[in-house]
Amino acid sequence: MQRISNHLIDDPKANFPFSKRLARDNKWTHSFALNLIPEYKKFCYLAMVADHLVTPSDEVDQVWHLHLLYTRDYWDVFCKEVLQSPLHHDPTKGGTKERDRFRQYYSLTLESYKREFDQNPSEIYWPDVEKRFSTAAGFQRINTDNCWIIPKPWFIPRGSDEKKRVIGCGGCSGCGGCGGCGGG
Repeated sequence: MQRISNHLIDDPKANFPFSKRLARDNKWTHSFALNLIPEYKKFCYLAMVADHLVTPSDEVDQVWHLHLLYTRDYWDVFCKEVLQSPLHHDPTKGGTKERDRFRQYYSLTLESYKREFDQNPSEIYWPDVEKRFSTAAGFQRINTDNCWIIPKPWFIPRGSDEKKRVIGCGGCSGCGGCGGCGGG
């Protein structure tokens, strides 16, 4: 673990180092990104020592995705010299079997974390299984320079007709909402 911990992902000479890009790309504070990098390193350690496949939290996965883009550091230094083994990122193939498989791997990863580091993983970086997978399908890359992001009201269940009463009609589309367009 010491070799992994000692590896610098941030280039001290860079004006825009890895940690700042990680923060920017995910709309995190720089402090959050800096604190997440050691959690990513712990995940990589677990990938090397656990007797099962491991699955990262979404936050840790974002660090991994970005590190993979820094190919020279990731493959030539981190994998070859630090881990001394390749660490491939295998995404899901989709479907309920895959979903269940990754949920199981994530649960095992949390257990291995407790065992290897003699502490519970921080829920800030490692949420429980239900929370980890509850919003996974809703993530999408959006250009915030030309799109507004307005959160959905959390108190209205999905598919509920209550949305129409609370939010109101979205326009004259004949949807049967407010009646102003003749549709309701």
